[in-house]
Amino acid sequence: MFDSFWGLFSKDIGMDLGTANTLVYVKDKGIVINEPSVVALNQKTNQILAVGKEAKKMVGKTPSHIVAMRPLQHGVVSDFEVTEKMLKYFFDKVHEEISPFLPHRPRVVIGVPLGGTEVEKRAVIQAGKNAGAREVYLVEEPMAAAIGVKMPVGEPSGNFIIDIGGGTAEIAVISLGGIVISQSIRSAGDKLNEDIINFIREEFKLFIGERTAEDVKISIGSARETGENREAFIKGRNLVSGLPQEIIVKEKHIREAIKESIDSLVLAVQETIERTPPELVADLITKGIIMTGGGSLLTGLSEHVAEKTGVPVKVADDPLTAVVRGTSIILEDIDKLASVLTTDQLEKSPQ
Repeated sequence: MFDSFWGLFSKDIGMDLGTANTLVYVKDKGIVINEPSVVALNQKTNQILAVGKEAKKMVGKTPSHIVAMRPLQHGVVSDFEVTEKMLKYFFDKVHEEISPFLPHRPRVVIGVPLGGTEVEKRAVIQAGKNAGAREVYLVEEPMAAAIGVKMPVGEPSGNFIIDIGGGTAEIAVISLGGIVISQSIRSAGDKLNEDIINFIREEFKLFIGERTAEDVKISIGSARETGENREAFIKGRNLVSGLPQEIIVKEKHIREAIKESIDSLVLAVQETIERTPPELVADLITKGIIMTGGGSLLTGLSEHVAEKTGVPVKVADDPLTAVVRGTSIILEDIDKLASVLTTDQLEKSPQ
């Protein structure tokens, strides 16, 4: 009875709780939040100073008692309390925009990484409930992404998807509403940033931050030769003199920096194909591979994977929102799509 009462006032929410970014879909409203999964915390008072875009502006620029942190690492909750506060911030923001004068205890579907342990899943569920959700459902991100890009996941045919986020790259073959074969690796967006930081330090004796590495990855990063010879200016601290310095890096430098991680991704895709049942491999040759997530936008990556696997590869339309769009479709018909949810799907908040 109480669920029905709250349901009269609350809007159901779909959420892509990513390592790098959190996207929130509200039923009948669309995607209303797309912000970095970053929280700025005052360690002296344990007070949250900022969340999302405002917190990301503080990364690398805070005094010692303030830390701008990501409460999720590789898609897993690394700081339960801060994750809970971040979720509450996003729930409250949705509430303020939609129905500020009415109670708000939403039903929430959250995309989570492949292969998470029961403890990790329950941490997400509990954080969602403590933040104000009346029910929390979980769906694995590759499944949500596949649903979001309208792949026929319920049919008896192979659907091959690669979802490359900030913390993990997840590869899955889906058939009859379930994941048949899957693999999760850390050669994703954050790892590429680390590769660039390490390469610039070793090759040019220049120390740069994560934001600079991400910017140069987006502007001139590539998985294969493009013939454009793009360049970018990078500012950092010279490790020899300790003084500020600006250098020019070329596309080939960044490609060399991330080569090992790209090779790891390709190898994981090849291994997943090798483990796929023959009948589903036949579907793969016909239908190809769909790539989603921010990492899929790396220049030349889809062509590189296609060349190394011999399988057609396509980047989905609007790959950054595929997971949250999948959660929105699940919300629209949660009973029909219950089979795609994890085993925690029926756990509800105490009434």
